[in-house]
Parts: sequence; C-alpha cells; structure tokens
Amino acid sequence: MTNDERSVHWDQLTLEEVGEAAKAGVIVVLPVGATEQHGPHLATGTDSFFAETLAAAAAAETGDLVLPTLAYGCSLGHTDHWPGTVSLDPETMARVVVEIGRWVYASGFRKLVILNGHATNGPPCQSAILKLRSELPDIRMRFVSMFDITPEVDAEYTKDAPDWHANEAEASLMLHLDESRIRPDLIVDEEDRTIGRVFQYAVPLVSRSGAVGAPSGGNAASGERLFAIQQRAFVDLLQRGRAEQDPSF
Repeated sequence: MTNDERSVHWDQLTLEEVGEAAKAGVIVVLPVGATEQHGPHLATGTDSFFAETLAAAAAAETGDLVLPTLAYGCSLGHTDHWPGTVSLDPETMARVVVEIGRWVYASGFRKLVILNGHATNGPPCQSAILKLRSELPDIRMRFVSMFDITPEVDAEYTKDAPDWHANEAEASLMLHLDESRIRPDLIVDEEDRTIGRVFQYAVPLVSRSGAVGAPSGGNAASGERLFAIQQRAFVDLLQRGRAEQDPSF
C-alpha cells in the first residue's frame, strides 16, 4: 500500500494528520454496508466491501478522508432463514450513525458523506442525518447509494430485476474487484417475484436461493465498466461538495 493510499483512511492517520485534514476542509466519507446472506455465490460482506472499495478509490483522487466502514446494516428482511446475516435494528443503526457524526464533528470536520452499499440502510441513515442536522446546524451531510448514484448505474443494477439482490451487477463487480469473494459454480438465477405487487416482502418469501436476478450473466469486463462509472460519479460528487458554499440570499 502506498503512502497516497494510506492517506485517505482515517484509521491509518495520526491525530495530527486527522487534524490537518480537518483544517484543509476535506470531506469525510462514511461507507455503510451490511453483513448478510448474498445467495450461494457471493460473500456475506459484499455490500460493505463494495462501499469501502468505492469510497477509497474516489478519495484517492479527491484527497478526502474515509472512515472505517460500518459493516453492519439494516438487513432484517433477510430474516434468519439462511445463515450469514447479522443485522442491526433501524433505531440502532440510526443511533450509531448519529454518534459517528458527532465525533467526526468534534474532530473539526463540517462535511460528511454517507456512501451506502445496501438498499435498506436508507431509512436509518436518513433519520440520522435529520437528527444531526438539527443538533449541529453547521454540519453538511449527504446520503448517496452506490447502486443508484446516476441513472446509468441504476439501469445497470435493475436490468435483470427491479428488486435485485446478488444479481448480475453485483456478480460482475465482484468478478472485477475480488474473485476470492465469489463462487461462480454456485450461481443461481431467480426471477423477481415482486414485480407488480402492492406490498413489500421479506426475502425468503420471494427467493429460494437468497438471490434475485440473473447473476449468471455477470462478467469481469462489465464489472470494470460499472465500477468506473460509479467512481467517476462519486469523485464528481465529492469535488462539487468540497467546493460548495452555503446558499445565500
């Protein structure tokens, strides 16, 4: 690992180096993911790994700072039907994010971006943002999910299943980023059984394998292209966020 790579990780810096980053006005990125079943073919840490990898790749370009990944998310919908899931309650996750935000603020930072890798982390993270914004009026926060960061990215993730999980996009990303975390010989395709329905359902009610979509169509080249799009989009967001001033009248 090079010095440049080390410099983007909060937990690899000294107190003085973190303080200097705060004085420079950098953005702090909190990757949030999950530890949950990802079908028979993907590792349980898939969402956390993707968020952490994207955050570090973008920050290496922008000079911003990446916190240690919050690797437990709100994964209650996976239930205990399959082994592998370790979930936080929504209230617990929201409180954890609030407390992280308070300490980031105490270190002198005023801009915090939550980079999300797991769909149902949205409500607790958005709740935390509302709490922090009320408590710390000069903090500036943004929640963004890597799977819908642009319309093009959203289209890639949803092309095989609107309510996807461990699908083609995720298989492609993993084949590109870390083949040790995927078992291609165990891939199972499953149709999206939620299409046209009124209500939301826990995963065991809509999937036999734990996956939804067609991961068999995944390939490393597609993953490389998708990750490049995500990285460009997140770099752009961080650069614009660093330069952004409060609205004025």
